[in-house]
Amino acid sequence: MKWVLFILVLSTSLFAAKPKSKAKANQTNDDEMWVTTPVPELPANVTHHTFRSASMSREVGYCLYLPPSYEKSPQLRFPVIYHLHGAGGNETRSVYSASILHEGILAGQLPEMVMVFPNGGRSTMYQDSGDGRFMAETMMIKELMPHIDSTYRTIADRKARCIEGFSMGGRGSTHLAMRYPELFGSLFNQSGNVYHVSDVSKGPNAYLGSDPERLKANDPYLNLTKNLDYIKANLRIQVACGTADPDHLTTVREYHAALTSAGVQHSYFEVEGLDHNQKKMIDGRKATWFDFHIESLKLNHIELHYLKP
Repeated sequence: MKWVLFILVLSTSLFAAKPKSKAKANQTNDDEMWVTTPVPELPANVTHHTFRSASMSREVGYCLYLPPSYEKSPQLRFPVIYHLHGAGGNETRSVYSASILHEGILAGQLPEMVMVFPNGGRSTMYQDSGDGRFMAETMMIKELMPHIDSTYRTIADRKARCIEGFSMGGRGSTHLAMRYPELFGSLFNQSGNVYHVSDVSKGPNAYLGSDPERLKANDPYLNLTKNLDYIKANLRIQVACGTADPDHLTTVREYHAALTSAGVQHSYFEVEGLDHNQKKMIDGRKATWFDFHIESLKLNHIELHYLKP
C-alpha cells in the first residue's frame, strides 16, 4: 500500500516552560543511574521491574504497561511499543503516554498493546559509549528486547514491534531504527535531534570517542543510506516537532529532508507554537496519538484485539 507523505502544521496556544538544562554524561553514580528508586506512583496497569544487563554487569530498570486482557486471556499475544525517555530521565519519566493508551483501550477505541519504558541512562543517546562504560544500545537490542519477548506474551516479530521516543528518546529511537531496521515495523521520532555523528568538523565526540568506524556506525544518515532499500520497503516512519523548539527543530527538519530526498515515504508534522514539551504535544492530539503505530500494525497484518466498550 502506498504511504502518503504529508506536512501538517497545527495551530495551538500551548506553550511549554523553558527547556530544562541537559544532563551531562558521567556525572551520576552508575547504579543510581540505571535503576530508579524510589519508584513514583505509576499509571494504571504500569509496573516497575528490573533485569540483569550482562554487558554492564548491573540491574537495569524498566516500566511495563500490560493491557486489560493480558491476565484474563492467556492465549493472546500482543504487539509492543518501546518508548524511550529523554535526557536526564529514567524508566518512569514518560509513562504518561501509557495512561492515554489505557484510556483508549478501555473505551474500545484502541487495540490492546504492551508498552515498555526502558531506562536508557542519563545522556547516552541509546548508544554504547566509546569507553565501554555505558552500553545503552547493546542493552536495548541484545538484552532488554529478548528479555521482554521471552518473559511476556509479546508478538516477537519486527512487524509487531514499534519504537518511539521524545527528545533524546526520539534521537535514540531513530538511531536504533536506522541501524537495525530489521527489528522494527514503525518509528515515531518526537522532537529528537538527528545529528551527523560522523562529522568531526565541530570537534571530537566526547561520548562515542574518536574511532572513525565507530562514528560511522552510529551515524543515522549513513545508516539510512546503508539500509535504504530495506527501510523503504519495511519501516514506516513518523517525525514531529514543535515550531517553538529551535534546539531540536533544525535537525528534525534536516532528517525529514533527508528522508524526502531518499524517497522514503513518511509522515511529518510540526506543532505551531509548541516548545519542547511532550505532555502538551500528546494532550493536543490524544485521540490520534497512537494512530500511526496502529496503522503500521494493520498494514503488517498483525492481529489486533479490542475490548468491547
